[in-house]
Amino acid sequence: MDATEQQRMLGETLQRFAQREYDFEQRRRVLREGGFDPARWQGLCDLGLAALLVPQEHGGLQAPLADALHALQRLGPALVLEPVLGSCVLATRLLASAGGPAAARWLPRLAEGTIGSVAVFEPGGDYDHDDPRCTARADATDWVLDGTKSLVLQAEHAGLLLVWARCEDGAPGWFAVPADAGGLSLRPHALLDGQRAAELRLHGVRVPAEARLHGDARALAAELLDLWLAAVCADAVGVMQASLDATVAYLNTRVQFGRALAAQQVLRHRAAELWMELEQARSMVWLAARALETQTPARRACLMAAVKARVGRACREVSQGSVQLHGGIGLSDELPLSHWFKRLCLADLWLGDSRRQLTRYQRARADESA
Repeated sequence: MDATEQQRMLGETLQRFAQREYDFEQRRRVLREGGFDPARWQGLCDLGLAALLVPQEHGGLQAPLADALHALQRLGPALVLEPVLGSCVLATRLLASAGGPAAARWLPRLAEGTIGSVAVFEPGGDYDHDDPRCTARADATDWVLDGTKSLVLQAEHAGLLLVWARCEDGAPGWFAVPADAGGLSLRPHALLDGQRAAELRLHGVRVPAEARLHGDARALAAELLDLWLAAVCADAVGVMQASLDATVAYLNTRVQFGRALAAQQVLRHRAAELWMELEQARSMVWLAARALETQTPARRACLMAAVKARVGRACREVSQGSVQLHGGIGLSDELPLSHWFKRLCLADLWLGDSRRQLTRYQRARADESA
C-alpha cells in the first residue's frame, strides 16, 4: 500500500528535521544530558506532530491514525528520545476518544506542546492492565487516587498524567491528573534504548470530579493498547529499514581478501532474507493502520496481536542478522547500528513478545467467535 500525498509530505519533512536536528552525534549528546531536549521537542511540535491527532475543535489537525503511524516509521531511524509516541499519539488519542470536560481542558494544551503520559502498568503486572491495583475513591466532589504505576513514558517532563485506576464499585476508570498535583512522586529511569520512563507513586492525589474521562473505560483501554502495539511496530519498521540499509552499505564497501563482502553469495542471501522479513513487517503495519480505523474491537484486538507477533519476529531477525553481518563492530557504541539493535530488542518485548501475542491472538479469536 502506497503512502498518501499528505503522508509523504509529512514523512519528508520529518526526515529533513531528523537529518538537520537529530543526527547520531546530536542524539548521543541528548542522552548524556538526560534524554530530553526541550528545543528539539518544540521543533517537533512546530512541525505539527503534537497537534496531529487532536480534533479540529480543540485546535488540532485531526489526521487519521495512519498518518501518525507513518510519522513514527519515518522518525524511527533517528531514535527520537522526545515523547512523540507517548504524548502525540497515545495520550492525545485517549483524550480525543473519551471527550468530555477533561478532553476539552487538556487537548488544546497538548496541541501546543504540553506533554501527556499514560500511566497504565503496575509493578509486577507484566503488561497486565485488566485489574488495576491503583484505586480511586470518591470524596465529596473529588476523586482521591492511591497506588503505584510503572513504565510511565517521559513522566518527569509531562504536564498531564492519564492514570488507569479501579473505582470503589470495582469498575476501572481513567483520570486526568496534572503532573504538579499534590501527593505525586516520581522515580525516573532510562530504558534499554535510552528513552526515559518513571515509576509513579500516588498517595492521596486529589482531582476534581470532571477529571474522570468519559466513555467506556475498558473500551478506551483496549483501543489504547491496540494503538500502542501498532505504534511500536511502525517505529520498529523504520528502525529495521535503517539497520538493513546500513548493513547493505557495509557489505558493499567492506573489503576482505581483496573482495567486497557483498561478493560472497551466502552473505547476499542472508541480506535478502532480512529484506523479506522487513517487507512482511511493513505490510503488517499497513494492516494495523487500516484495522485501527475500520474493525470492531474484537477483530481489532485479534489483528493487533497477529501484527505484533509477526513484527516482533522480524525485529529479532533483522537486529541480530544486521549485527552478525557487521561482525564484532556491530555492537560498538560508536555505531548507530548498536543503538538500533537496542530499540529493536525493546520493540520485540514491549507489551509482550511474540509468544505472548500469539496467546493473546488465540484468546481474541475465541472472544470474536463467541
